[in-house]
Amino acid sequence: MALDILPSQGDRFRLHPVTPRLAPMFGFALLTVSCALSSFAFACATPFAAFAVVAAAMLPLRPALLVVTGAWLVNQSIGFGVLHYPVDGSTIAWGFVIGAAVLLSTAAASTVLRMLPQSRALLMLAIALVAAYAAYELTLLAATPFLGGEGAFTAAIVTRIGLTSAVWLASLVAACEIVRLMADRGRIAMRARP
Repeated sequence: MALDILPSQGDRFRLHPVTPRLAPMFGFALLTVSCALSSFAFACATPFAAFAVVAAAMLPLRPALLVVTGAWLVNQSIGFGVLHYPVDGSTIAWGFVIGAAVLLSTAAASTVLRMLPQSRALLMLAIALVAAYAAYELTLLAATPFLGGEGAFTAAIVTRIGLTSAVWLASLVAACEIVRLMADRGRIAMRARP
């Protein structure tokens, strides 16, 4: 059984776990729950590039940006409210830089997905992840001359976070496919009723 995550002809979105009218709410719920889980597990290494790709694959750019902004707000709320990030100028500035990186990452993923062919959805999602992760990391790196933190950009750390993002992307795509299959079965069952 091949994954049926590809849309019908003429539709540029790669993931269809729910009907288009429910996609923004589903995307928001999926990414905020995922962000909450990853924030507790990874704190400062939340896989925002994976979240950006999922949002861009499911939604038009503007709703995708809103959804990832919601995930970022969840991350920041958990960081400052539960994990007790220091409330100082540098940490708050880094929070905003991360927010900007998430938005740029989402825009990059959306652009790449719009430009790539519709075939081979999983490969296209992987390419979008590379673009999103590059945009995310480059945005963070650009802030280091002003905010410090150059030590977080070693090859080992960047690779580990990139691999973590790849695992999260695979997991989120799998979750979308499971929801789509369950919704399809529900629709079939509803049609079969007398």
